[in-house]
Amino acid sequence: MADGRPKWLDNKIRGILLDISGVLYNSGQGGGTVIPGSVDAVQRLKSSGLNVRFCTNETQCTREELVAKLNKFGYKLLSSELFAPAPATRFILEKRNLRPHLLIHPGGRPDFDGINCNDPNCVVIGDAAQEFYYENMNKAFRALLEMKDPILFSMGYGKYYKTDGELVLDVGPFTKALEYACDVKAEIVGKPSKTFFMTALEAMGVSTEEALMIGDDILNDVGGAQACGIRGVQVRTGKFRISDENHPTVKPDAFVDNLAQAVDLILKYNT
Repeated sequence: MADGRPKWLDNKIRGILLDISGVLYNSGQGGGTVIPGSVDAVQRLKSSGLNVRFCTNETQCTREELVAKLNKFGYKLLSSELFAPAPATRFILEKRNLRPHLLIHPGGRPDFDGINCNDPNCVVIGDAAQEFYYENMNKAFRALLEMKDPILFSMGYGKYYKTDGELVLDVGPFTKALEYACDVKAEIVGKPSKTFFMTALEAMGVSTEEALMIGDDILNDVGGAQACGIRGVQVRTGKFRISDENHPTVKPDAFVDNLAQAVDLILKYNT
């Protein structure tokens, strides 16, 4: 347009979904490092009156622990503003009277305290990191094989993420292994699940046309959002790779250098 407005801001935005790792901070030893400009960017968004929620597939710690870590960086978030797979998975388990075999990171186990895990009738897999060794994978495999009607929940479906400056395998490849070995299709709880995105929008009270997702994962953040009718913007931080700009299937509505640049544009043109 004549005023320089980017096309992805043609329609007014009322709600913004933000990825966390790779957008707000880079994970790593010692808790990771904040991405420059992101703390101020989040504060400016929230001060503008826009609805903001934080969507993550983080399962290596509890939601409360993640919020506490982010707040040490200066973000000033509330647990109610953060959507994470573990609380959603627990709700499903309780609603459907399911007893899980858990293949998850030790740091995320408190989210499942009190859940009956005896004689499991489903498997829950999360980003278990170093717990993804042969014996543990084999236990989950055998648990599924022994079930009359096997149910597999995967808290996310990502291929990889970035930590300590290096790309590492995410939960997706391990979920794929169990799917292949057991002839079962996982129920995804987290990005890119449509239910996950739509639940966040429902809590915000905004429609898909009024929403925007900002993330560093072209498939799970951007592609997942766009599949729901939500605009998706990719930052060139976190796990971003230059090849993302020519991705064969996902075409972000925009690329920005970082969250701060996205917020500058939103606050300038979202009128």
